Amino acid sequence: MQCAAGVATAPLPMEALLLQSADGLPPALEAKDASTGSSPGAAGISITALVSIPVAITLLLLLLVAVYICNKRRKSNKLQIEGDGHRDDEEMKISDPLQYDLSTLRAATNNFSEENKLGRGGFGPVYKGTMQNGQEIAVKRLSTISQQGLVEMKNEIVLVAKLQHRNLVRLLGFCIEEEEKLLVYEFLSNKSLNKVLFDPAREQKLSWGQRYKIIKGISRGLLYLHEDSRLTIIHRDLKPGNILLDSDMNPKISDFGLAKLFKIESSVANTRHIAGTYGYMAPEYASRGIFSTKSDVFSYGVLVLEIVTGRPASEDLLSLVWRHWSLGSVTQLLEEYPVDEPGKQDMLRCIHIGLLCVQEDPQLRPRMASVLLLLENRIVTMSAPTKPAFVIPGPGEGPMAAAPEPSINEASVSDLEPR
Repeated sequence: MQCAAGVATAPLPMEALLLQSADGLPPALEAKDASTGSSPGAAGISITALVSIPVAITLLLLLLVAVYICNKRRKSNKLQIEGDGHRDDEEMKISDPLQYDLSTLRAATNNFSEENKLGRGGFGPVYKGTMQNGQEIAVKRLSTISQQGLVEMKNEIVLVAKLQHRNLVRLLGFCIEEEEKLLVYEFLSNKSLNKVLFDPAREQKLSWGQRYKIIKGISRGLLYLHEDSRLTIIHRDLKPGNILLDSDMNPKISDFGLAKLFKIESSVANTRHIAGTYGYMAPEYASRGIFSTKSDVFSYGVLVLEIVTGRPASEDLLSLVWRHWSLGSVTQLLEEYPVDEPGKQDMLRCIHIGLLCVQEDPQLRPRMASVLLLLENRIVTMSAPTKPAFVIPGPGEGPMAAAPEPSINEASVSDLEPR
């Protein structure tokens, strides 16, 4: 920008600037008016200067104010990622459409009323909301006393906002205002897989076709996280409560509060902060803090066995399935779900895939690309699974192999349960 003096000076023709007199003044200004003794254009120049200087100063001040506001707003829209060394210095700028006003979310949830409450997790309660345009949303509300939840909130905003897949829950936005910290998701009408599978009050059980659809949908979502997205993400808390179902029973992986972003060249990482849900954590992660995509594969294998048998992992499911597999009596686990012969073969194949995923050695577990191939191609042969981790031997089977580690965190830090 030009200085104030430069702005105030009236522009001169190029010829006048080139033909200056000895004292430095243009010839046009040397001629004096005989009657007044003053330069003919002096009055005009003075008026121009009086008008131009305040205008220039005002414009300069407005420009400075605008720059200050833009910088302040840009800083307020940044969320610093808190990680364990992989992305400590990375930031993501959140665009305006992702930011909700607190008053809007209060109105949508009837001021977070109990009637709108969908569930509660370590992060805090989750509420159903309805926007003015009729759109239904799920609002996850950070507990005011949860510092861990704040870290997870930032994690979710940074990761989920960058991911787009039909089998991942969609983050609509967030709100950080006053003392409230809120995440806004798409609303999914069929609750979580945990409720659908194990709720004793549910009148109608899932058909095998629905179960098979859910198994394949989860595998596609994980494949996207591990290999197909521009990021490599380890979920670390895959379980039925974090699989949400839409109106067509399509599964969507949710709750990325514990997820970890991998560098492209990395394959394995280690953490001292072990968090997740006992029964779904891979043995190498639960005991030594080592996690990789194969950690998620282990959790997926547990999920598959739960979906096929209708039994929760907490009932020593891996031991039960392995015992029947070893004795050749796996079909006894399926008697409660009568299906035709092709359907039964698919169920047996899914149990085989589940056992491959929960093998104790991470190197023996298949990648998610291989899992999806096995699910969609019945003619592809599979290797025999080895003994899974955390199996408690029956009477007479000798000392315990791969005894379960004590739970570090038996409940997920956040558990979204929209209806």
